[in-house]
Amino acid sequence: MSEIIPRRYNRPVGNSNRHPRGPVVTLGILTVLVLVALLVHVMVGGSENYLPWAVVAEIFRGHLTDTQATTINTVVWAIRLPRALECVCVGGILGLVGSAFQAQLRNPLAEPYIVGVSSGAAIGGAIAMILGWDIWFGGLGSAALGFVTGMISLGIVYGLASRRGVVEVTTLLLAGVVVGSLMSSLLSLCLLLAGQDTNKVLQWLLGNMGTAQFGKDGVLFAVLVIGSVILVRQTRLLNAFAMGEEAASRMGVDVGRLRTIVLVVGTAMTATAVGAVGIVGFLGLVAPHISRRVLGVDWRYSLIGSGLIGSALLLAADLLAQRVGTLFGTVVGDIPVGIVTAVIGAPSLLILIRKRG
Repeated sequence: MSEIIPRRYNRPVGNSNRHPRGPVVTLGILTVLVLVALLVHVMVGGSENYLPWAVVAEIFRGHLTDTQATTINTVVWAIRLPRALECVCVGGILGLVGSAFQAQLRNPLAEPYIVGVSSGAAIGGAIAMILGWDIWFGGLGSAALGFVTGMISLGIVYGLASRRGVVEVTTLLLAGVVVGSLMSSLLSLCLLLAGQDTNKVLQWLLGNMGTAQFGKDGVLFAVLVIGSVILVRQTRLLNAFAMGEEAASRMGVDVGRLRTIVLVVGTAMTATAVGAVGIVGFLGLVAPHISRRVLGVDWRYSLIGSGLIGSALLLAADLLAQRVGTLFGTVVGDIPVGIVTAVIGAPSLLILIRKRG
């Protein structure tokens, strides 16, 4: 399929004079940025115990052996590092899916939750937490059930939007809004009927990174890698699709197949992330916009860049969510990271739109 598309459609639209080494170097810089943000996240953490770089390096080498080192090792390996890796995986998933959805739907306001997957996956995760299933399989119970209910939501949306085997974007978006509203109502009903632990569930719904474990991180990492490989393989087709659906069809792109692949893979990735940590708003909407401003609109580069930017943004947001009580001199503990991404993401998106205009 990819050989049908002329190579000129693999160039950045409206930015064809950019040398290909430029985006590659930028992606390298973004990768280093993510690694630095991960290291800072581990060093600072949510407690008042700041760990210098030299100490963290010794911990990774396994050279600390005294009593104090045992405590520090526990803090790093059991709390801080799993949480930082979870931020990398979830941020990468939301950034990648947001970019893929914006490309495929040709809508700059598209985000990973646009087809109602957030509410659908949240129902599964909430039910798992209410029934105590979230502790199964190393904390993966909510992620597993969230994945199932998220995919069910996509199936309902596809069923509503499909007419004679053809899915129109406008109908798909409207169906996503309707199904999302329905799932939100069912979620509220579940919380009312539960009668207990609703505060815990509500905190999780706003994005809770405090339950990170290496087992959960492993599953999220696998989902990120597999999903990103599939989505990146579609970027040449997405470049052609950027010229219009009819133009892409004339160049040999199977539009229906491309839409199905992007929506199914993106929904599966998002449902797993939502089931694992709850709903982290605005990240999957802002990261693709930043990536396109930095890398251009060639989806071969901006899609990957969006995932890296999403990881870095979530690391920074979660670090702020852990430290906000200390910053204001109060003892409130961690706040849900979704609150931070919404408070920072909304004005950031407005600034990006303003500059674009």
